[in-house]
Amino acid sequence: MAGESDLASSASSPPAPAGDFFVTTRWTVVLSAGRKSSPQSDRALGELCQIYWYPLYAYIRRQGHSKEDAEDLVQAFFARFLEKNYLEGLSAERGKFRAFLLASLKHFLANEWDKSQRQKRGGGAQHLSLDWQSADERYHLDPPDAASPDRAFDREWALALLERVITRLRDESAAAGKSALFARAKGCLMVGESAIPYAQAAKELQMDEGAVRVAVHRFRKRYRELLREEIAQTLSDPAQVAEELRSLQAALAS
Repeated sequence: MAGESDLASSASSPPAPAGDFFVTTRWTVVLSAGRKSSPQSDRALGELCQIYWYPLYAYIRRQGHSKEDAEDLVQAFFARFLEKNYLEGLSAERGKFRAFLLASLKHFLANEWDKSQRQKRGGGAQHLSLDWQSADERYHLDPPDAASPDRAFDREWALALLERVITRLRDESAAAGKSALFARAKGCLMVGESAIPYAQAAKELQMDEGAVRVAVHRFRKRYRELLREEIAQTLSDPAQVAEELRSLQAALAS
């Protein structure tokens, strides 16, 4: 998983021109569907939920629920969330999927907890395949944190975003036959330019140091592009990317 300085380094970079982003993001596809879902909007919503489900699990655990109850609640929430229209009445949250998803979960917990309690454990429709074992292991690996569940949610959201970006960059590198180079350069994404051990990396990779510098520079540039692109996918207005970057940077620093 990527470190906190990954996000910080991108947040401190000059904002990319608005034209660098696709106007139609996953979240705008969902919003444009309105009350009538479509295969395209359902797929876009499902993809967003698949990426960002763990912050919901962590939020529920921070509320004091057990591992088993958290699993049941997340699964029951998604069973309803992906079937029912949760857009209505939450227009204030429509700009950011992050805020919308948390508001929807809070609504679910406040109004439908009793229903989920009456369900047979593990029952109901299963719309997403979620890795519960790794979720519990990850939750226990996280350092003890006295932050509120809301702040913990934002932190886990930022970490999930970084993990998504690193995964995309790793897959792109593998497709280009540069897996070994990426494996070594990955650590360079988490430090400042002056702290990158180019000579050591060149020796390990048996490459010219100048070539390593060029490769790392390209990885870092592509990382920033992917980070902004992934953030844009969760916003209704791509112009909000810089603002969202600052918010997530603050969440990691808290």
